[in-house]
Amino acid sequence: MAWDALDLYTHGLDFFSEVVDAVPVDSWNRASPCAGWTGKDVLGHVGAGTEMGIAILSGKPMAYEAVDPPGSVVPDDPASWWRDLAAAARTALATVEDLDRVVESPAGPRSVRDGLSFPGVDLFLHGWDLAAATGQKVELPAEAIAFTEQMFTHIPDEVSRQPGVFGPALEAPADASATDRLLSFTGRDPSF
Repeated sequence: MAWDALDLYTHGLDFFSEVVDAVPVDSWNRASPCAGWTGKDVLGHVGAGTEMGIAILSGKPMAYEAVDPPGSVVPDDPASWWRDLAAAARTALATVEDLDRVVESPAGPRSVRDGLSFPGVDLFLHGWDLAAATGQKVELPAEAIAFTEQMFTHIPDEVSRQPGVFGPALEAPADASATDRLLSFTGRDPSF
């Protein structure tokens, strides 16, 4: 069955959490596939987005300031920090009864459905980035791949192919897995 935005985000929290829990303690500062970022920076970026999502879903005022590098907000125990954030996100998600409810976001008023879609995709793609940085091999679930492909059929390249989103698409080999094809589409090198 196809996932909606709530399914994607919920499963994304699980996927990202499994990757975080498997990161060796001495691997957080390894380079990631995200140019200029370490694994800890990937976690800091995803954590900041998660905090913003919690505020949106909870109807609390939201203040987002970009931090450079993103990993500077992550304390000495990254896995515990993430587990606490993920638990708070799950609590906030439990309050969602209407995916079409309009909430305030940094992009202005939008539905919960729209507000969860990109962060949900981020949990999977950055979960792969963190896994790659820390020596883990992961495959993205077919439902997450299908959701992402569908979502980006409606987003023009001039919006998605810019710094902070996706790089230029790479050509995937004919025999590439579905995960590798999606990673190539997003400008990531699946062999990182």
